[in-house]
Amino acid sequence: MDMQSIKQLILDNRTSLGIEFGSTRIKGVLVENETYTPIASGAHDWENRLENGIWTYTLEDIWTGIQDCYQDLVQDVKKQYDIELTSFGSLGISAMMHGYIALDKDEKLLVPFRTWRNNITGPASDELTELFQYNIPQRWSIAHLYQAILNKEEHVKDIASVMTLAAYVHWKLTGEKVVGVGEGSGMFPIDAATKDFNQKMVDQFDELVAPYGFGWKLREIFPRNLLAGDAAGTLTEEGAALIDPTGKLKAGIPLCPPEGDAGTGMAATNSVAKRTGNVSAGTSAFAMVVLEDNLKALHREIDMVTTPAGDPVAMAHENNCTTELNAWVDLFKEFADAFGIQADMGALYGTLYNKAMEGDKDCGGLLSYCFHSGEHVAGFSEGRPMVVRGPKSNFTLANLMRSQLYTCLGAMRIGLSILFDEENVRIDRLLGHGGLFKTRGVGQQILADAANVPVSVMETAGEGGAWGIALLAAYMIDKKEGETLDAFLDQRVFAGNEGSTLAPDPEGVKGFDVFMERYKKGLPIEGSAIESGIW
Repeated sequence: MDMQSIKQLILDNRTSLGIEFGSTRIKGVLVENETYTPIASGAHDWENRLENGIWTYTLEDIWTGIQDCYQDLVQDVKKQYDIELTSFGSLGISAMMHGYIALDKDEKLLVPFRTWRNNITGPASDELTELFQYNIPQRWSIAHLYQAILNKEEHVKDIASVMTLAAYVHWKLTGEKVVGVGEGSGMFPIDAATKDFNQKMVDQFDELVAPYGFGWKLREIFPRNLLAGDAAGTLTEEGAALIDPTGKLKAGIPLCPPEGDAGTGMAATNSVAKRTGNVSAGTSAFAMVVLEDNLKALHREIDMVTTPAGDPVAMAHENNCTTELNAWVDLFKEFADAFGIQADMGALYGTLYNKAMEGDKDCGGLLSYCFHSGEHVAGFSEGRPMVVRGPKSNFTLANLMRSQLYTCLGAMRIGLSILFDEENVRIDRLLGHGGLFKTRGVGQQILADAANVPVSVMETAGEGGAWGIALLAAYMIDKKEGETLDAFLDQRVFAGNEGSTLAPDPEGVKGFDVFMERYKKGLPIEGSAIESGIW
């Protein structure tokens, strides 16, 4: 599309904006609502902090972050199209799924925001899983709530609302306490028939906590679930000022239901139809597989969530992915700086990623763990990143980087093996998106070998969830009568865009399998590092 046509679409509000709060970056993507292509973007880097044993972000972090991200977007629009952005056709908010934001009746935060990264709800997770006969991971909002009850935390009696980050931001922008069903499925189990919180389990939970005498019931404090395409409120004057303190952003913009990064990842990869799947790989990683049938058994390693349209999805999730890999790249940047070599970070990533492909298929006997925080699949509530090798290991730069790429997918691979080998789940396509796939062909091939299925990556893979929530915002205002989300994505957004596909390399599959055997056998080393109390 030519520049003048895009300018006119911006002026006519034929655009949709998606803003996603990722683990290390808040990103905004503006799309034009003809071909749904990104036309401008903005970003703000942020980082969670460990305070009193809790991984958290402050409320100030949230609002200064979205404001900086939005102003970066405004400047991008001005630079490219010489237009001052003051409105758009629709808006969507997304964020890291799960977690716990508890507010009182005066809408004040009761305890610091507890993010998905915290593995501090083991007893609650175990007890609720047994009660519901449905896997309740430690990250889920209901696990955080029940653990606070088990811990006899004083704030629980004062709770008026419990939200995720996406739901909280959406509420502050619109006044609506709602959540997209995909995000809701990371708070509490969803009934596939009603596409709402499972009422039987809601009743079980209310009965479980009744003896405590709280003045609330679960549905009173959790947000309402909405489906993709539902109207979810409009931007208020107060909400507009939270995004743009300059006062130039206009109120009245319609918002779609707030969704989690899992749902936006499905939208961004056209993976909302049955027998499709995607892998999002950044600070954390997760594989999402849209199911034809319910799983035969309960698996603690597999989360059951939904698409933004409410269809059941099996998720193989890992808390840790690229943080340690990034740390090694930063180390090599420091090495280059020490020699007076000004290495571009993009070029450095590309060089080191491609160097990994020269390594031995099994990483030459090297073993790496990327656990900066706890990893539920591996059974750890804390993490210790490490590189381990034997005296006969082939310790080369290529093998080091290859082992770092392999371990980025190690915990997730444990879950995928359950789906493919034990549950006989079949998929027609697997798509990758997120930072791990930015260097062409490297992360994509590693994933194909790890999952032993063809993996596709589209040109928009780097746009990730911010583009995905922009698409959900566009679907809300552009959908035709009876048009499903998967039809909208397949026929109007991704038509003719197949991306590039790489098949598994048989030797790479064997090599990854060997690495995984070493990975599983070496887990006690990780446990010993944690128990030692050195770090």
